Amino acid sequence: MAEEKQEVRTDLIGEILREYEKTGGMDNLPGTGKPLPKEYFSGDLFQQFQRIANEQGYKPHWLKLQQEIRDGIHETIEKLEAGKKRDLPLRISRINDKIHEFNKSCPPPL
Repeated sequence: MAEEKQEVRTDLIGEILREYEKTGGMDNLPGTGKPLPKEYFSGDLFQQFQRIANEQGYKPHWLKLQQEIRDGIHETIEKLEAGKKRDLPLRISRINDKIHEFNKSCPPPL
């Protein structure tokens, strides 16, 4: 009789949180013991996530890319206006790479 391997599923995030809690990482968190605001229970779950993430300073990858692209374009224009054309093809190539990555990761418009 062949022995069947049982698939062992673990809750990796759950384990990390339990370990973090054991080491006191969950002690003295801001808002501990206070009721959640009513607006947390209204609306779409994704909208709630976005609002909370925004409040905590989180920026999605595509938004960071958008800012890097903008800054890279401004820097390149400033260098060109100052007559510094050295490394221009490399700068433009890097900006284009970021634009390509942005186009792949940016959510579609509503």
